[in-house]
Amino acid sequence: MSKKDDGVNDRMCIVTRESGDADDLIRFVAGPDGNVVPDLKRQLPGRGCWVKAERAIVEKAVAKKLFARALKADAKAGPELGAELDRLLAAQLGGMMNMARKAGQFITGSAKVDLAVRSLAALAVFHATDAAADGVRKIDQARKAASFLTEDETEIPSFKLFSESELEGLLGQNAFIHAAALAGQAGEGVVKRAIMLEKYRGDARLGAHGGAGQPNQ
Repeated sequence: MSKKDDGVNDRMCIVTRESGDADDLIRFVAGPDGNVVPDLKRQLPGRGCWVKAERAIVEKAVAKKLFARALKADAKAGPELGAELDRLLAAQLGGMMNMARKAGQFITGSAKVDLAVRSLAALAVFHATDAAADGVRKIDQARKAASFLTEDETEIPSFKLFSESELEGLLGQNAFIHAAALAGQAGEGVVKRAIMLEKYRGDARLGAHGGAGQPNQ
């Protein structure tokens, strides 16, 4: 099967009909049982289709039964697909955090994070959504101070994607309240996946695009 056959060279969202970069789209295929399956690694065989990486758009594709038409098969996508994809993206991010930690590119603890930010070693910071406001504010101050040391005075991104209990379920003993991704391939992978999950959830008002923001209510 050629690359063109599986949609790699024709990345167009089946809902918006807009073409885009692979990082902004999610590939789907029909599994052996006929159910629509997200192909996050873009490696599954067979005809694929693409949907913009936003939950509302994925759910619109389900509601309008667009997958069967795009995949040219009796593909079934239930209303739980949006939530299942959220879980998969979260698990993917958690796995990359653990990988980066083992590579020395993901650190936890407010003091270590503060130092990494002020020394310009941090690519991004992460907070539990229920982290104490004072702890978040101190790291925000470090982000602001560090921004004055860069050419364009841009603050490094800050993400609030999971509560403390969600992080415990995702990372076990590696759960954190405050963390930072550091330079390196694994650290960059953490940031890339965090941006994907944030965009998917529609939380562009927080994190990478809105600075510190406030914890989710």
